[in-house]
Amino acid sequence: MYQITMAYSYWFNAKHEQASVYDLFTRKNPFGAQPALGEPACSLPLRLLTPRAGPTARAGGEFTIFCGLEECVRFIANFSFSDEQVDYLRSIMPAADPAFFDWLATVDCSKVSVYALEEGTVCFPRVPLLRIEGPLAVCQMLETPLLNLCNYATLVCTCAARLKVAAGPGKQLLEFGARRAQGPDGAISASRYSYIGGFDGTSNVQAGMMFGITPRGTHAHSYIMAHTGLDDLKEDGGRSLRTTAGEEIDLVQQALEWGAKLKEATGIVTGNQGELAAFIAYARSYPSNFLALVDSYDTLKSGIPNYLAVSLALHAAGYEPVGVRLDSGDLAYLSREVRAMFVRAAEAFELPSFGKHRIVASNDINEKTLESLNQQGHEIDVFGIGTNLVTCQGQPALGGVYKLCEIEGKPRIKLSQEVEKVTLPGRKEAYRLYNRDGDPVLDLMCRVGGETPQEGRRILCKHPFDEVKRCYMTPSKVEKLHTLVWGPPEEGADSLLLKDLPSIEQVRDTAMARLDTLRTDHRRLLNPTPYKVSVSTELHTHLHQLWQSNVPITDLS
Repeated sequence: MYQITMAYSYWFNAKHEQASVYDLFTRKNPFGAQPALGEPACSLPLRLLTPRAGPTARAGGEFTIFCGLEECVRFIANFSFSDEQVDYLRSIMPAADPAFFDWLATVDCSKVSVYALEEGTVCFPRVPLLRIEGPLAVCQMLETPLLNLCNYATLVCTCAARLKVAAGPGKQLLEFGARRAQGPDGAISASRYSYIGGFDGTSNVQAGMMFGITPRGTHAHSYIMAHTGLDDLKEDGGRSLRTTAGEEIDLVQQALEWGAKLKEATGIVTGNQGELAAFIAYARSYPSNFLALVDSYDTLKSGIPNYLAVSLALHAAGYEPVGVRLDSGDLAYLSREVRAMFVRAAEAFELPSFGKHRIVASNDINEKTLESLNQQGHEIDVFGIGTNLVTCQGQPALGGVYKLCEIEGKPRIKLSQEVEKVTLPGRKEAYRLYNRDGDPVLDLMCRVGGETPQEGRRILCKHPFDEVKRCYMTPSKVEKLHTLVWGPPEEGADSLLLKDLPSIEQVRDTAMARLDTLRTDHRRLLNPTPYKVSVSTELHTHLHQLWQSNVPITDLS
């Protein structure tokens, strides 16, 4: 509502068409450690030198992955007020000049320009994710929707990337969070942006259909509980399976026979008969994709033996089972024991593939769980993560902000007694500087039209607020981070999308490639090295001159 009330006041005072510039940015990376006892809560988020040393290792967040750009551009392209919306605003603002609502009905973003980071870019505090330029009142009304579209998308993508880092190389991750997400929009967004952040699939079929992500899912405990015994599998079609050679077999009989052979060869004895019946029924339905949930009764004494009996029967019929899912218990211990049982069966029947069957694990997994599993040693191949991904357990909101930084060509600054809330004035663009080894080591913000870094030329980079934190950098490569993605129309044309929107696969590739370029000490989850963010000498001077000119001088007499 305050966007509407400000827009009215701008219009009423004939300021609504003034040229304005807004920055949308974050003040700090998400999922960082909270200040320790005795540390200032407003410690500076932009650090040019080494991280603070300390006796206690702490988890930290030192990177963010920007997402939501496509949705922002689509919103801007379609921004307008319907007759119904204008009538509603008229009803709740009875004292407003009626001509305001006539103006509101004409509003669009045809005079707005949007400069942005590439979606999927690894980014850092203070560097604008978006720079919005255009008429003051219109740009003001974009604040809340743009923050809404960027904050969660960026947060969940970053959360997914951190989970991928924590899981380690070679592990697959699946998003299982629709049931626990914050409403249907939260569920769909979580599927989309966790995939961009490195997850390999989703349980959400709607998201799969919308974004081309392969849906993944097997069965729940209720499927096992729906079977009470082998008598559930009727003679008239409930027991048969056509082999890959075209022969009809009785899968129940085959599973029982292979269960007997399993016991004789390895000492592994099949368990609960209702569970065995459920596995047989499921295997009949999906003989080429048999993956069973094995912890309904007892993982090692029932679930795995039953799985092996049915899997051996499937293999004899020409099919290759996939694996099992663990959803409770000591996942490190159970996964090792399950792998050992797989290997025993593989050796007993000379079936090497059985030792490599996939082990999927779920059950409230988060970063700490993954770290602990890696420390203990485990045999898990795939992690299904739901609640702690879609709700971003470590931090429920990104905290992105949208601040005016220029009006009618005059730079503006917001001051605060908390230094981290002081804004950087004027139109800015950012450059990523690479060292001689090809690593990105510093993002430098410069005034648009001012001094910019050049390859092979040494430049002084300054911390925006700490005078003694500065460094020289001679970049081997300079990458401009902001590009124009939406702008005013050419004469006689409609509003123009200046840059084609990439596919979700292309954004995912960008995110993974960008994350891989970071040094491991920047992206590690425990005691990461802060990435350097600084400003040019010109912007630093401009900032401090404007800061001093806007702060009242105290009279102590």
